[in-house]
Amino acid sequence: MSTSSARYVSTRGHSPETDFSDALLRGLAPDGGLYMPTAWPTLSPQAWTREADYKAIGLQTIAPFIGDALPEGALARAVDRVVAGFGHPLVTPLVELEPGLFLLELFHGPTAAFKDLAMQLVAALTDEALTASGQRLTILTATSGDTGAAAVRAFAGARSVDLVVLHPLDRVSPVQRKQMTTVQADNVLNLAVRGDFDDCQRLVKGLLSDPSLRERGRLSSVNSINWARLAGQIPYYVSATAQLGHAATFVVPTGNFGDAFAGIAATRMGLPSNGFVAAVNQNDALARALNDGLYSRRPAVESGSVSMDVQAPSNFERLVFEATGRDAEATRAVFETFARDGAVVFDPALLNALRAEVSAVSIDEDETRAEIAHAHQTWGRVVCPHTAVALAVARRQDRAKGPVVALSTAHPSKFGGFVSEVLGFEPAPAPVIAALGDQPERLRIVDGTMEAALDAVTAFSDRH
Repeated sequence: MSTSSARYVSTRGHSPETDFSDALLRGLAPDGGLYMPTAWPTLSPQAWTREADYKAIGLQTIAPFIGDALPEGALARAVDRVVAGFGHPLVTPLVELEPGLFLLELFHGPTAAFKDLAMQLVAALTDEALTASGQRLTILTATSGDTGAAAVRAFAGARSVDLVVLHPLDRVSPVQRKQMTTVQADNVLNLAVRGDFDDCQRLVKGLLSDPSLRERGRLSSVNSINWARLAGQIPYYVSATAQLGHAATFVVPTGNFGDAFAGIAATRMGLPSNGFVAAVNQNDALARALNDGLYSRRPAVESGSVSMDVQAPSNFERLVFEATGRDAEATRAVFETFARDGAVVFDPALLNALRAEVSAVSIDEDETRAEIAHAHQTWGRVVCPHTAVALAVARRQDRAKGPVVALSTAHPSKFGGFVSEVLGFEPAPAPVIAALGDQPERLRIVDGTMEAALDAVTAFSDRH
């Protein structure tokens, strides 16, 4: 892909081809599909040499996806913002727990979660795109906790952006909620939805396509349905490989599958790897789909790893698109059937193609608790429940073919209540969490219906 020709198509094939700026500001394609690059750029092996720093990796990795769609220097300014917001010189350091087993720490940013890496980038690039176009944008995002916190931190006070965050009422950790609701910014609306994350995600997709909202101005999303979010997550796989000096098996704790697909995208660009394993909690729709060939919807069940309480992962559509050989009609058929019937059976060829990309393992609550205890007893590490899910799966992997890297997605103090039930003490708070204190919170509770969500967003939009 040349620098000047970065183009995007919808996974469902019925939207016009577009450029990065439009894909960034739209989020979801008009036909309901997800944007994908028309071709995968090739990454130079120099990107994963041991000498490569995170800024250099970010520039080399992301630039081909932008092309000439943004002002000159926009990406460099955005990557500078990401690096400046992280409290570790390596940004995403790799820590060896025992021979062949590593943690990739992604939580050294402004909200102590991996979502900061992509969200800070997206906020900066969005600002560049809106400045160049003179437009105003309303961003809608569903969150199971960390996406919303990272989005609020990244977009609070933005002059050309209004942000609406939908989270499931009482289904995020208290710290995650407070990171969203204590930010006193007039351009941010926090909606607590009576329902689960999948309800929030469904409402966001409905709001993005609502004609009455579209008449009021441009709409987008910064969920991982937005391609820019995924592009911002590719660099840490490259950085991990650079720190190791060779290929690894990556075990990714996943809810909406964006984090895992970013790693798969890195391999499409040429990054060597020994494979990807999606570690899911008791909300096991992805594991059942890959292991049994039946993708079926069930209500999400609350767990300690709340950010993974997802039973309809949006980015699975991108994986299906790739596994079908980029057959948009076949992809559309899969997800229209899933939306209509709540279940779809994969044919053997598609199932084999999906399994060639990634495997999946489900870890229940008892195993999650046991892994938190094991990490503390064995390595003196206190880990969050999401990291524990990944570690439980990572320790099952064969290290004979190379190192295994588990992604550590959040600081344990974001989930101190759950961790303390296991270890008997609260994790020491990350500085950004300690700073929350007892600040007042701002949120609005709504029913999980389109009518209730539309009323709230319309009122917020009409305040200008």
